[in-house]
Amino acid sequence: MALKAMKENSSSSSSSSSSSSSQQWKYDVFLSFRGEDTRKNFISHLCKEFRQKGIIIFKDDRELEKGKTISQELLKAIESSKISLVIFSKNYASSTWCLDELVKILEWKNSGNQIVLPIFYDVNPSEVRKQNGSFENDSEHYQQNDERVQRWRLAMTQVANLSGWNLQDREESEFIQDITKDVLNKLGRFSHSIAKDFVGMDSRLEKMRLCININELNNVKTVGICGMGGIGKTTIASVTYKEMQCQFEGSAFLADVRETSRKYGLFTLQRRLLCATLMERDIDVYDVYNGVYHIKNRLSRKKVLVILDDVDELEQLELLVGKKDENWFGVGSRIIITTRDEHLLIQHEVDQIYRVEELNHHEALQLFCLKAFKKDCPPQDYMELSNKAVNYAGGLPLALNFLGSSLYARSVKEWNSALKRLKEIPNEKILSKLEISFDGLEEIQKKIFLDIACFFKGKMIRYVMKVLESGGLYPDIGIRELIDKSLITISDNRVWMHDLLEEMGQEIVHRECREEPGRRSRLWLYKDVCHILMNDTGTNLIEGVVLDYMFDQGDRYMSSKAFLKMKALRLLILRNLKLSKDIEYLSNELRYLEWRGYPFKSLPQTFQPDQLVELHLSYSRIEQLWKGVRPLKLLKIIDLSYSKNLIKTPDFREIPYLEELILECCTGLLEVHHSIGLLERLVLLNMRNCKSLTALPSSLCNLNSLKVFILSGCSNLEEIPDNIEDMTSVDVFEIAGISSTSLPLAQPWDCLCPWWPMPKKPTPAMSFELPSLRGFCILRRLNLSHCGLTDAMIPYDLSCFPFLEFLDLSGNDFVSMPESISQLSKLLLVRFSNCKRIRSFPNNLPSGLKLLGMEGCPCLETSLTTSISRNFKLENLHFVDCKKLQSLRDLSSTILQLSVECLTTQESIPNPFEASTSRTSSFTLTKWPPSVDTCTVVCDLHAYNLPSEKSLFLCRSKMEIAQDLCVTSDQLWLEVKNCGLRLIYHEDEYVEELMWCDKPFEDLGLPGITIAEV
Repeated sequence: MALKAMKENSSSSSSSSSSSSSQQWKYDVFLSFRGEDTRKNFISHLCKEFRQKGIIIFKDDRELEKGKTISQELLKAIESSKISLVIFSKNYASSTWCLDELVKILEWKNSGNQIVLPIFYDVNPSEVRKQNGSFENDSEHYQQNDERVQRWRLAMTQVANLSGWNLQDREESEFIQDITKDVLNKLGRFSHSIAKDFVGMDSRLEKMRLCININELNNVKTVGICGMGGIGKTTIASVTYKEMQCQFEGSAFLADVRETSRKYGLFTLQRRLLCATLMERDIDVYDVYNGVYHIKNRLSRKKVLVILDDVDELEQLELLVGKKDENWFGVGSRIIITTRDEHLLIQHEVDQIYRVEELNHHEALQLFCLKAFKKDCPPQDYMELSNKAVNYAGGLPLALNFLGSSLYARSVKEWNSALKRLKEIPNEKILSKLEISFDGLEEIQKKIFLDIACFFKGKMIRYVMKVLESGGLYPDIGIRELIDKSLITISDNRVWMHDLLEEMGQEIVHRECREEPGRRSRLWLYKDVCHILMNDTGTNLIEGVVLDYMFDQGDRYMSSKAFLKMKALRLLILRNLKLSKDIEYLSNELRYLEWRGYPFKSLPQTFQPDQLVELHLSYSRIEQLWKGVRPLKLLKIIDLSYSKNLIKTPDFREIPYLEELILECCTGLLEVHHSIGLLERLVLLNMRNCKSLTALPSSLCNLNSLKVFILSGCSNLEEIPDNIEDMTSVDVFEIAGISSTSLPLAQPWDCLCPWWPMPKKPTPAMSFELPSLRGFCILRRLNLSHCGLTDAMIPYDLSCFPFLEFLDLSGNDFVSMPESISQLSKLLLVRFSNCKRIRSFPNNLPSGLKLLGMEGCPCLETSLTTSISRNFKLENLHFVDCKKLQSLRDLSSTILQLSVECLTTQESIPNPFEASTSRTSSFTLTKWPPSVDTCTVVCDLHAYNLPSEKSLFLCRSKMEIAQDLCVTSDQLWLEVKNCGLRLIYHEDEYVEELMWCDKPFEDLGLPGITIAEV
C-alpha cells in the first residue's frame, strides 16, 4: 500500500524537461571520467565506497571510439541523477565524449536540476580553468568546430570554478572518504523533498525523525510503526529509508516479512538482510541458526539501518534483529518495524512506537483527487461526489487510492452509480487488504470483532464489556488484543472502529449466506430481522440478533414462531419489537437477553436459560417473570425497571449469584419475595419510586454484601425492617421522599455513631424520626432529601461518618446545620436545596468541598465569608433565589461555576475567576443591576477568565429579560467584565472590535471567542 500520488507532469523530451520531481531520479550520482586515467584505480575505489554507503551510481564502462557522439542513454542518465561528479584527469580533455558530457552536465546544472562537483585528480584546477598544461588545446578536434569548441571551453572553465576536491599529495583512501561524506550530506538535501510527492507525508516524516533521533550515536535504537491495514505504515517506512539510508554503513529493507516468512522461511529473510547490508551478492544461509550466527558476527560492528515491514510474530523479530540489548548491530544502528499489532512491539521492548493516524479531510481529498483527476482538487461538478467518496474512505490511504483510481475519467453518472453500489457491495480489493488482520485472529477474537462490527460500534465500553463477558468471550483481554492489532479504538469511553473495518466485518457475516439472512450468524438490520419474523426462516445458525434502536413496524405481521428455530441464539437485544402472538419459545442458550418494551406478561414456560447471565426487560408488560422456581445458576443481573405492570418479584432461591436487582419505577409492584434474603452476592438493590410497595421482607437485612440500597420515592412504604442496621456493607443509601408516617420510631440517626452515646441538641418533641441505620458508618453517599427532617432529627455530632462524600438534605425543615459537619473530611458534595427554613451555616465547612448547592433557600441570610475560605477547593457554588443572603465576598479562587439569583445585597457581585487562572469557567449571574425596579438578566455562558482590563463579548439574537419580556435583535450582545455585565447594541462604540462566535450561544462551547481590548 502506498500513500504515493505523483503530481501530473506535462510531457516533454528528456533533453528539455525542467522537472525536478523525484520520479526522474534514478541515480544518486553520475560519474563523468576518462577511463584510461582512472577506471581501474580511483574510480574503482570510489564506486566501492559509494556502494557500501548505499549511494546509487551511474558509471559508463564503455570506451567510445574517436568521433562518436554521446548517446541518448547517457543523456537520460545525466538527467536522472541528483549529483554529477566530474573527475578531471590528465587526458580528460582529449575525449570529445567527456567534453560533450560536461556540456550536458552544465546545462542540467544551470536549469536548477542538479548539483555538480568537480574532482581534480592529478591535475591543477587552474589548468582546467585556463586550458593550459595538460589541457592545452593542441588536439586536432579543437580545430574542427569552433562553436562546439567554445562550449567545451566555457564548460571546463565554469565547472572548474565550482567548489570541489583536489587530490594533490593526499592519501587516496582518505580523499575518497571525504568525498563520500560530502556527497552523503548533499544527498540529504534531496531526501527532504521526497516527502513532497506523498500527501500528508511531511508531518508524518517529521514524527519519524523525532522517534529515530539519528544524531544520538551512542546506542542502537528500535522504532515501531503501528496502525490498521492500509493506513500507510509501509510508505512511511519506505520514505524514511530513502531519506536516511545514505547515513549508514549498510542498509536493508525487508518487505512483507509476514508473507515471505510463511512461503520461504525466515532464513531467506536473514540471507537478504546480510546481502543488502554487506553489499554481497551471495551469502550462504542454510537455516535460521546459521543466519543468526552470521548476522551477530558480521554486523555487530557495523552501523546499519534495517526495515522490517509487516511483521506479525515475535519470532520474526528475534531471528532477524535479536532481542532487546543483545547487541546484534553496531553503535548508531536503527531498526524500524512496521506491524498491525502494537502488543508485538511492546513484547519486543522497542524504544519508540509511532501510531499512524488517518489522513485528515483536506489530505484525504487531495490524495483522492490526485488519483481521480491527476490534480490537487476536484472540478466543481465533482466536488460533492468527491467529498462523498472521501467520507466513505475515512482517511484511509489504501481506500482513497483504490477509489480514486477506479473513478478516473468516469462521468458524473458513473460516479453516482459507483458510490451507490459501494453502499450495497463493498470494494473487494479494499476489504481483502483489511481482511488480512481478521484472518490472523484467534477464533474467540474473531467473535468479539464481529460482535463489535455488527452490534456495538459506538457503544459505551462498559456496556460492551458487560455483554461480551456474559457471552463467555473474556473481553478484558480480548478487547485489549483488538486494540493492539489496530482493529478497534476506545475514545470517550466508547468502542470505535474505522468504517471500512466495520464494513469488512459485516461483509464477512453477509458472505455466510447472501440470499437468506436466517442462515447468517448475526442479524442487525431491521429488514433482515423483519424478513425472518415474517417468513419464519430462523435457523440454528443464528447466534445474535441486535436491533438496538426504535423503529416503526407499521402494519407488518410479525410472528414469534421464528424463535422456535433459533436454538443456538446466545445474544438477543431488541427495542419495542411487537409480535402478533404470545411468545412460545426462547433459546435456552441465551446468555444475554435485553428486550426493551417486552410485550408479554411473562417469559415462555419452556424457557430454561441455564446459561443466562443478564436479563434486561425494562419498560416491559411483564406481570410476573415466571411461576415457581427457575434454576438460573449463572444469572447476575435482573433489570425490570419501568415495568409498571409487574406485581411481584420472582422466587430467588435458585439464583444464588445475582448481583444486581433493578426494580426502579415498577409502580405496580406489591410484593418482594422473602427469598431475597438468600442473595448473598447482591450488591445493588434499586427500588426507587415503587410507589405501591407497602412493606419489605425482614430477610432483606441478611444482604451482607449489599452496597447500594435505594428506596427513594417509595411513598407508600409502611414498614422498614427494624434490624436494617445489620446491613453493614451499605455505602450508598437513598430514602428521599419517604413520608413521616412510613417510618418506625428510632433514636435520631442513632446509627451514625453506633459505638458510643451521641450528644444531641435539646429539641422539642419530634413528629417522626429516622429509621435506625446502625452499622451504616461506612456510607459514601446518603440521600435523605424531602424526608421532613427537623433540627431535632439531626445529631449534634456527625464525625462518625468518616467516609461520607455525598450528602443530600434538600427539601427538609431544619433551621441550621451543626458545626460538626466540618469534621466530614471526605465530603465533596452537599445539597441543601429548597430547605425553606434554613437560616445559617456553620462557621466552617469541610475544606475539600467541591460543590455546595443552596438553591431555593429564601431564609438564608448568613454571610459565607467565614464558611468558605479562599483556600477551599470549591468549584461549584449555587445560591439561586436566596433573597436574604447578605454577602458573597472573598470567594474561593478555584470556583468554576457560580450561580446567583435574586440577591438583595447592594454589594457588587465579585468575579471569583482570577486572571492567573486559564481554564474555562461557567458563570451565571442574575439580578443585575441590584435594584428592585430593574428587570432580571439571566445568562449562562462559558467564558475565559478575564484580566481586569479585558472584556469578553458574546452574541445571541434573543435574550430573556423577564418572564413576560423578551428582547430579540440581530445586534444584541452581552459584555462580561470583571466589574459586571451589560447589554450593548450595534450602535455602541465597541462593536467594531467584536468577534462573532463560530457556534450558537446555546452550544456553550463558544470556539472562536477572542478577548477584545476596551
